[in-house]
Amino acid sequence: MTADPQQKPSGPAAAATAFAALHRAAEPLLLPNAWDHASGRALAGQGFRAVGTTSLGVAAAAGLPDGAAATREETLRLAVALGSEPFLLSVDAEGGFSDDPDEVAELARELHAAGAVGINLEDGLGPPARHAAKITAVKRAAPDLFVNARTDTHWLGDGDGTVERLGAYQQAGADGVFVPGLTDLRRIETLVRHLEVPLNVLYSPGGPPVSHLADLGVSRISLGSLLYRRALGAALEAAAGVRAGRTPTGPIPSYDEVAGLAGPCRAPGRAGSRTGL
Repeated sequence: MTADPQQKPSGPAAAATAFAALHRAAEPLLLPNAWDHASGRALAGQGFRAVGTTSLGVAAAAGLPDGAAATREETLRLAVALGSEPFLLSVDAEGGFSDDPDEVAELARELHAAGAVGINLEDGLGPPARHAAKITAVKRAAPDLFVNARTDTHWLGDGDGTVERLGAYQQAGADGVFVPGLTDLRRIETLVRHLEVPLNVLYSPGGPPVSHLADLGVSRISLGSLLYRRALGAALEAAAGVRAGRTPTGPIPSYDEVAGLAGPCRAPGRAGSRTGL
């Protein structure tokens, strides 16, 4: 589990270009989503060139509600922690934590300054014109930042209005579009043909496999909160098993391996220690 992330190109513009190129490669960008510094470094250590964040994981870890514009500071703090790491970082920023396009643009500037190369902005089924205004403001404030414009038509609704919303977000300057909850293969194929920008979908254990999504031309496949929820589930399973007298199964990183994810000089006096719990 030793972190061995691949080097990202030096300079914000080169890193942004590299991230955008991953959306037009021969294979889809499979984007795992981290919720803290350790999970981000661990995922990069598995060879993922780009890592995203999960708003649910960040919110739950802080004891705050997801999707309620309550985690601006926590999101920015994680971006600062991960933005200097040698992998490409995209940040899930809910709806930008504001309905004011100028305030969302200021957040984008801060994320870009922290080292992020991408931002997810969700519409929450709010007015599409308002979301389009946010996208335009972000692209003006941080032109290099890859804006992945999310519509919740399939996540919170029945899919109505998806094409119209995505068209508006494309026109506003979105670099890619995201439709979580969309698993129907025919609808995915139709969207890919209709769109001029890369399509991002959310992986679902009960939905199409990565290979089928790749065949349809999907450019990016996000894992969302899946890894955080799986980690929490594994922790509960292990605790219950120990209580019942069973030995936990599955990979268990050592103390030193987890401590090593802090990186050099992040935890003075603790690196290599075997005395911690």
